[in-house]
Order: sequence, then C-alpha cells, then structure tokens
Amino acid sequence: MPHDGQHSPADTASTLLPGLLDLTRAALGPVEAYARAATAAVRAQVTEGDRVSGRLIEAHQDAAHGLAWVATYAEGLREMQGWAERLAAEGRFGEIEALIHQIAFGEYIAQLAGGLPMSQGEIVRPADLGMDAALLDTAETARLRREGNTAAARMRLAQLLEQQQGVASFGATGLDEEMEMIRDQFRRFSDERVAPHAHEWHLKDELIPMEIIAEMAELGVFGLTIPEEHGGFGLPKTAMCVVSEELSRGYIGVGSLGTRSEIAAELILCGGTEAQKAQWLPRIASGEVLPTAVFTEPNTGSDLGALRTRAERDGDDWRVTGNKTWITHAARTHVMTLLARTDPDTSDYRGLSMFLAEKTPGDDANPFPDAGITGGEIEVLGYRGMKEYELGFDGFRVAGDNLLGGVEGQGFKQLMQTFESARIQTAARAVGVAQAALDVGLQYALDRKQFGKPLIAFPRVAGKLAMMAVEIMVARQISYFAAREKDADRRCDLEAGMAKLLAARVAWAAADNALQIHGGNGFALEYPVSRILCDSRILNIFEGAAEIQAQVIARRLLG
Repeated sequence: MPHDGQHSPADTASTLLPGLLDLTRAALGPVEAYARAATAAVRAQVTEGDRVSGRLIEAHQDAAHGLAWVATYAEGLREMQGWAERLAAEGRFGEIEALIHQIAFGEYIAQLAGGLPMSQGEIVRPADLGMDAALLDTAETARLRREGNTAAARMRLAQLLEQQQGVASFGATGLDEEMEMIRDQFRRFSDERVAPHAHEWHLKDELIPMEIIAEMAELGVFGLTIPEEHGGFGLPKTAMCVVSEELSRGYIGVGSLGTRSEIAAELILCGGTEAQKAQWLPRIASGEVLPTAVFTEPNTGSDLGALRTRAERDGDDWRVTGNKTWITHAARTHVMTLLARTDPDTSDYRGLSMFLAEKTPGDDANPFPDAGITGGEIEVLGYRGMKEYELGFDGFRVAGDNLLGGVEGQGFKQLMQTFESARIQTAARAVGVAQAALDVGLQYALDRKQFGKPLIAFPRVAGKLAMMAVEIMVARQISYFAAREKDADRRCDLEAGMAKLLAARVAWAAADNALQIHGGNGFALEYPVSRILCDSRILNIFEGAAEIQAQVIARRLLG
C-alpha cells in the first residue's frame, strides 16, 4: 500500500504527461537551438580579430564554463530521448522509465532557462552567456517546465523505487541482453565479495585484499577491452562502463582497480611497439601485472606540460630523477606508466616521453624495495582501498626497451590518446557511486520511522530519492553514448568529457542527499553513507577537475 501522502497506481494518469515522447521530442529542438545560440554568443565574447582567444576564454571563464554545462545538458537530454525511443520501440518503456524521462526534461529545461548549477555555489544563468531564455519559450518546453517535474511525479517515482528495491538499476538501461548478463555477473560479485567488507576496509584504511584482486582477474576485469589477440576479451567500452558501475557500486576502490589497467593497455595499444604489446598486454589482461599511472607532480596539478621529472640516458637504459604525487596503488604494482622529460631544453609538452617502468611490488614493511625510488603514503578522506602516494626518484633505472613506442618526445601525445577511455570509465565509476548512494538512501528512508511513518512518505525525502534516480539515468545514458562513439572509432573527447563532468556532480549530489536523509546518523562513521560521501568527492577532481573539464569542453565547442 502507498504511504500517506503518496499516490496510488490509479493516480498515475495525473503524474504522467500524455504523448510524452512526442512532447519531449518537440522540446529537444529548442534545447539544441539554445545550446547552439549560446555557443555563438560566447564565441562572440572570446573572439579577437578572427580567432578565438585563449586569453579571452580565461577572462570570460564563467561564460565559457557555463557553455560547457549548457552543451552537456543538451547532450544529456538528446541521449535520454534516444534511450526512451529505443525502449518504446522494444515495448520496454514502462511507467518508471516514463517518469524518469519526464522529470529529466522538466528539470533540465527549467535549469537551462532559470539557472544551472555548475557546483553548489555557482549558478550559470542565460544572462551570463549573453543570452535570454526566449529560445526555450515554446508550448512544449513551457509545459514540461510546468508539469514535468512536479511533487506528484516525484512521489510516484519514489513509490516505484520502493517496489523495485534491490534491482540492478532503477529503470531499464537500454542495453542489450549480453551487457545485462555482464552486469548481473559483476553485481553478484560486488554484492557478495565487495560490499560486505568495503566499509571495514575504508575505516581501517586497508588495501583491498589480494584475494579480491585475484578473483577480479579470474573474472576478466583487467583484460576486459584488450583485444583477444593480446590475451583479453575484446569487449566494447560499454562493457567497461557496466563493469565499472557495478564494482564501484560495491566500493569505488575496487571499481578503480581496472582503471590503471585500462590506461596502461590503451597507452600500449596506441603507442607501443609490437614487442611491447606482446610483452605487456597478455600479462596485464590476466592480472599477472598490475600497473599504476605516474603522471602528476607537486605544484603542476593539471598542467602536465610543465612536468619536471627528468629521464636521462645511461648507456642503453634511462635514469629517472624527480618527484611525483597522487600516485594511486603505487606500492603493490609491477609497472609504472611514467611520464618524464627526456629533452632538457624544453619546458612544455614537447619534451615529454612515456616509459613502461618496471618495479618490484612492495609490502607494508617495505612498500618500495627498488633502488632509486622512495615513497610515502598520503592520508586521504576516501578512495582508500589502493592508497595514494608521493614518490621520489633518484636515478631510478628504466630499461631502454621500455620507452613507449621506442621514440622520444611522444609522451604527451600518447597520454592524450587515453583520456577518452579514462574519462568514460570515470563517468561509469561515478554512476556506480551514485547508485550506491541511492541504494543506502532508499533503504534508510524505508526503515527509519519519524512521526509515525517512514521517511519516504515525506515529499522532500521522496523527492531527493527520485531526483537521484533521474540524474543517475541521464549520466548513465551520456556515458554509454560516449562509449559507443569510442567503440565506433570516432573522436569522443567532447562526449567523454561531458559524461565525466555530469556524472561526477551527480555522484556528489546523490551522496550528499543520501547522507541528509540519514540525518545525524549519516555523520557517524559507522554508517556506509559517510564513506560514500567521501568517495564521491574525489570524482570532481581526478581525471580532470570539473573546472578543467569544463574548460576543455568549452574550447572544443568554440573551435
């Protein structure tokens, strides 16, 4: 039975708009036109002579980053429309999917017209872009703004979430049977082997047990997208998204273990010699070799072109000297994808080279046993299962054959080739974390009684849960779209960046709202939602901070 204040199934007609898909299809045109007009308006602000000026983009950063968000919303709604129409054609567009779709359009159009949150305290409005909202004033958009995301629609969606509690996703994802079978397999693994222990690993700041990593290797996590001829499964990037979602739903640390293998494999596939592919890819795919990415340095952050760690020739080999920071899972890994400067006469990206630097895995007593490398742990709020390290190199030896591609000066270009996959995978991790937040928030809202009824009976609690489900689906669909573009070998840095930008914000909002539903208990370390909040926060920072991500998207849009 529905709770007090909730709508019964008989009231469905009052929450679902008639002719919904026709309505949202008609509204999509004005949204896309608004995004195009916003691009033109911002371009006019940042053009000097006949060229878009980097100096002016920085001077008008609020407008440029706002444009990135507007375009991301337009892409998100475009993918939601495609998702809804595919489901309708397959006879799978049910009430929960319709409500998610309707609320997404109603809310995002309202935000485009009235104020879009780039973060909690930064709202971009049409005037900030040199626009007004007139392009969004059509009969269809007005109706969706007025009737799409209503309290009644959110309450009904929350009731459906309750009925679906425990499913893999709230609403059909639109993926095929093979992908959903993969989801089921990894969800079971996550539920049985990861989630029951994740909070203890977090609280004790423990490394994920090697037995879990071994089981992941047996399941094929590390060779998921590596081609079969190199020992992998040759699955599409969509499979990577599904696996990353479900593992991250259990614990982001487990979901992120595959990221380092994904980056290393992509680097070797795109830039490695045939000998390097033969040497490394099968061992990475099997989990025999665990890689880590060693790029970031103190005081450089996102400015990778300014890296100072140097690699100097020593006969046929190289000696590396310098410092790196925020190196994930550094101690237990076997090889570092290491970016260093090989041309001392350069001070930008052109003098950088990539190495496959072999190292000996360490243990708690001696985390870095090799000569020429030292390291110390960086204590962090969340994302703890692999640990973060600062590394110091002092003449650390790298074999000559381990210069990626055998050519100097290609490191930055090689790294850029991995960013699409890395950001798609990060978006999927964010979706998984957001789903975990929704899971625990929903369970608590059903179990916790206040004033004689469960929390979910209160409209603002129900509304929080409903909006989590809606935004998770938008982030999921834009991530899947980016993955499909990557699989089709089309440039997708824009789409991957949009997916990462949106999904990271969605994860933080979902975790924050789930903790709010828990009230004071959410602030207690014993409740998993406290960990989920800490884990979600990093998603707006790594693989391109939100501001950097918006900057990259804006520059691509502005041409």
